[in-house]
Amino acid sequence: MDSREQQDRREARRKKRLRSQIMVYTVFLLVILALGTGIGYGVYALANGRKVAEEKEQDNQELIEEMLATEESLPSVEPTPEPTPEPTPEVVEPTREEKLDAYVDERIAQMPLEDKVAGLFVVRPEAITGVGTAVQAGDGTRQALEANPVGGLIYFDQNIQSEAQLKEMLENTARYAKYPLFLAVDEEGGTVSRIGSSIGPKTDSAGAIGETGNPENAYQAGAAMGTALYGLGFNVDFAPVADLANVEGSIMEGRAYGSDVSVVSSFVNAMVRGLQEQKVSACLKHFPGMGSATEDTHDGKVSTDRTAEQFWAEELAVFQAGINEGADMVMVSHMAAPTLTGDNEPSIFSRTLVTGILREQMGFQGVIITDALDMGAISQYYAADEASIMAVLAGCDMLLMPEDYEKAYTGVLEAVRSGNIDEERINDSLRRIYRIKYADMVQ
Repeated sequence: MDSREQQDRREARRKKRLRSQIMVYTVFLLVILALGTGIGYGVYALANGRKVAEEKEQDNQELIEEMLATEESLPSVEPTPEPTPEPTPEVVEPTREEKLDAYVDERIAQMPLEDKVAGLFVVRPEAITGVGTAVQAGDGTRQALEANPVGGLIYFDQNIQSEAQLKEMLENTARYAKYPLFLAVDEEGGTVSRIGSSIGPKTDSAGAIGETGNPENAYQAGAAMGTALYGLGFNVDFAPVADLANVEGSIMEGRAYGSDVSVVSSFVNAMVRGLQEQKVSACLKHFPGMGSATEDTHDGKVSTDRTAEQFWAEELAVFQAGINEGADMVMVSHMAAPTLTGDNEPSIFSRTLVTGILREQMGFQGVIITDALDMGAISQYYAADEASIMAVLAGCDMLLMPEDYEKAYTGVLEAVRSGNIDEERINDSLRRIYRIKYADMVQ
């Protein structure tokens, strides 16, 4: 290769290196220029952003000041208080007594008037069945109770043949009844003993028990009677005698626990507890106390000359003790007590005695029942309907054994229909009756 050719190649390589250097410098300058431009823009943007932020802050501050100024110019408004919630009323559970009252009222409200009036009577089973002597309860008893839904039935010696017979009769009778029945008996002990004289157990008379001086004996007698009676199907015993045998030849001699008020009261109370703890209602008799009488109301009219002061200090004090003990029932006698009643009419007809003294002054709220209305002191002088109406008007709740049940029932029913007896008066008696009958139905 000649020198000219070599020279040309070196010149070409030099020019190529020069171009490469120029491109490198150009790129470098472009990079430097871009960086400078970016930095300048960033500085500008930063400066401009700060300015914008300062302007925005100033605008916001002006807006806040404007709002504050506006708020100060507005009238002040008190904040609306939160409403106080009404207290939740306390739910009071009704008492057992209130539940029982409501239960009884509901059932009485469903009764027709005819049934209400029938519910005041306690009669022998023969009085509604028409049989000579009732010793069983079958279709005749069922039909009789449907037609005559009486409040109770009372049984005597002639109705009792055996324990099994009596129990079956009472069970069937209770089952056939349209409404709960009082199934009653006179079981005092001693000679007045329907169960004891036939199927047992036999207990001593009140007089004999009183002579022991120990009221516990009266309690044991009552518990034994109550157990036997309840087991047979009875729920009412017309006992104990709360009379005082306090005169020579007293008609209540032997049937009363004695003549001393405090002693007799303790025996009466013990007997009441013994019976009622066995779910047999006790009935104090014969209000206001006929131990001062020497004649028998079975035979005719009887009166006493005891003063009102003597009654309150003695006879009525015994009944008050029995009432306080919780006896379910009180039987009012046919004896006249003029110093208490103001007349010589039988005690069952005296509103002063039955309502004023027994119900209001002595506070008895249980069932007041008459003594048997077929006794001579009533049946010889008053018609069955007349006697029943007068006893209801006096305040008696139940009418025991009228001489003519149909006549007595019709008379009271017509007296209510005519307005001579207020129906609410009948309802009041039924409330007392059914509070006993339904006592175990409400817890």
